[in-house]
Amino acid sequence: MPHDKSLKFLITGGAGFIGSALIRHIIANTGHSVLNIDKLTYAANLEALSSVCDSPRYQFEKLDICERMQLERIFREYQPDIVMHLAAESHVDRSIDEPSDFIQTNIIGTYILLEVVRSYFECLPDDKKRLFRFHHISTDEVYGDLGDNDGFFSEDSAYAPSSPYSASKASADHLVRAWLRTYGLPTLVSNCSNNYGPFQYPEKLIPLIIKNALQGKPLPVYGSGKQVRDWLYVSDHVSALLKVATEGVIGETYNIGGNSPKMNIDVVKTICRLLDTMVDDKPKGIDRFEELIRFVNDRPGGDYRYAIDFSKMGSELGWRPNETFDSGILKTIQWYIKSHRNTES
Repeated sequence: MPHDKSLKFLITGGAGFIGSALIRHIIANTGHSVLNIDKLTYAANLEALSSVCDSPRYQFEKLDICERMQLERIFREYQPDIVMHLAAESHVDRSIDEPSDFIQTNIIGTYILLEVVRSYFECLPDDKKRLFRFHHISTDEVYGDLGDNDGFFSEDSAYAPSSPYSASKASADHLVRAWLRTYGLPTLVSNCSNNYGPFQYPEKLIPLIIKNALQGKPLPVYGSGKQVRDWLYVSDHVSALLKVATEGVIGETYNIGGNSPKMNIDVVKTICRLLDTMVDDKPKGIDRFEELIRFVNDRPGGDYRYAIDFSKMGSELGWRPNETFDSGILKTIQWYIKSHRNTES
């Protein structure tokens, strides 16, 4: 695909944590245009798009991907070259408490979107067909978990999802690949490890720990805290996503990782130690933030270890993460401290 051509991206879920970072990246670093469609659920944050909202290359429509007629209108009017599908319910705990939302959005929503895209694609002229791509953004959680000696997830790893969330994402992955094989829809899939960074909704581990610590609240750690996750700074992830969408090979899957496997308890203690050096006015009654750590019962079906082999991204697309965990977590904490102070003032 030519890099000098200005493309029209349609991004679902673009007001979410990863989606908004992706849109900021595209508007700031390319000449491409973006239409963001988002249902604006609890985790959406239009403030994360304030830096691009006045750009003539950015548009937003509030829309649920399950609304087929509205989706069809969007495709007729906007005529996208590339669809990047990020709209999803994504919190494991919520999927355990209320799985129906995950089935509806992640499976039914993906099916409806694929059908609208298929109808749109089949009516395109040949030159537009050659350009068009559908990129589905997924998670490494579809692979289940690993033991200490099980190596890394690769693009060929078998699917073994553990939670309603990961099962719904695995279902969506399978639908996307089926629409490629059955209907010839030009699709790509990427599976990423745990993201972190500015603007993340504080139900995920890192923003929850930072926010609770700054407020003097308990820092909950599941089980023993020895669960291992690979941590990927969100700016690195979105640069990889744009590479996959514009340079990836149709029909291929790409794993995207941060090369930063850490036990949850080590992540929490790292945050506490950094906050000790960065925050002078600690909450009343504590000398060190680690005093706030509380171990709680692990979630049902919790995965033990994730580790991702992203060498294909390097060998085929020339990508690797720029941030180490140390540099990424420092930037993240600085952002949340500033946000916390702005909220208080």
